[in-house]
Amino acid sequence: MVLRVLHLVGSAVSEFYCDLSRLYAQDCLESTANPALYEFHIAYITPDRQWRFPADLSRESIASSSPMSVVEAVQTLMALQIDVMVPQMFCIPGMTSYRALFDLLDIPYLGNTPDVMALTAHKAKTKAIVAAAGVNVPLGELLCLGDKPALAEPASMTIDPPAVIKPVNADNSLGVALVRSHADYDLALRTAFTYADEVLVETFIELGREVRCGILVRDGELICLPLEEYQMDRDLQPIRRYEDKLGQNQNGDLQMVAKNNTKAWIVDPEDPMTARVWDAAKKCHIALGCRHYSLFDFRIDPSGQPWFLEAGLYCSFARTSVISMMAKAADMPLEKLFEIALNNSL
Repeated sequence: MVLRVLHLVGSAVSEFYCDLSRLYAQDCLESTANPALYEFHIAYITPDRQWRFPADLSRESIASSSPMSVVEAVQTLMALQIDVMVPQMFCIPGMTSYRALFDLLDIPYLGNTPDVMALTAHKAKTKAIVAAAGVNVPLGELLCLGDKPALAEPASMTIDPPAVIKPVNADNSLGVALVRSHADYDLALRTAFTYADEVLVETFIELGREVRCGILVRDGELICLPLEEYQMDRDLQPIRRYEDKLGQNQNGDLQMVAKNNTKAWIVDPEDPMTARVWDAAKKCHIALGCRHYSLFDFRIDPSGQPWFLEAGLYCSFARTSVISMMAKAADMPLEKLFEIALNNSL
């Protein structure tokens, strides 16, 4: 039986998220195409909330496809008789309300549910839950946009520098800054508030290492994948920034920066730190109510203690997706990973 697989691509928020979504989705389409098993379809959302059903993800094909309202799009989806959907949207509506629409349509999809995605998109709420599960998290303080005293008198905040300032629901390190003195707070806070109405101020965990841990659910069991470690430097690069993750090529298209063995690499599973991170990651997965797969960032301090940073519950099943690369290191090719995820959702 050939499965009709819909890739939900684009963004209801911005062209940036549209480009990010296209970047990963195109890789997935090319890497997992198998006409004997799958019939791929594409639904593309634009920031005006219109739907399109292009034949491919080229700019020309998207531009030439007819825009549709959500009502027309639902009729098209029903006519296509989609079996399963692959979420490729990274904006908040894409992670939540658009997934919820497919719940209403009774079309299964890969990955986590809208409520879990909404929860983990809020870094402070996520931290509170995993902390209650016994996972170490940096001390933090949540500031709101109308919190004038915090902006006017940053020295009065309870988190002393050095501290990390981050928008509470932005991805790819947008608006993230490390402040080393009270004088640095004001500019960092104002910058972070351009990306979100709430900002998280966290105690800076001194750099030992920084890793990501992926978990795959297989036959009801949590399978921890090999860790991915990022190149860091205590003096020159103490935190990961936006430019360490994404960049633009000569054509102006987004491209991944941290996808080569000089920026990131797979950790030997025999590394003594692996088991400690795996244990913390499993607690996070269970506490947050994840399904199918999960992905978590950890800071490891100089003493070897892992600290939870945030959850990034994405997998586009592209060759460059973190979970795909971790699975490959565990001798699980992308085709097999995709098959397992599809079976989980179905």
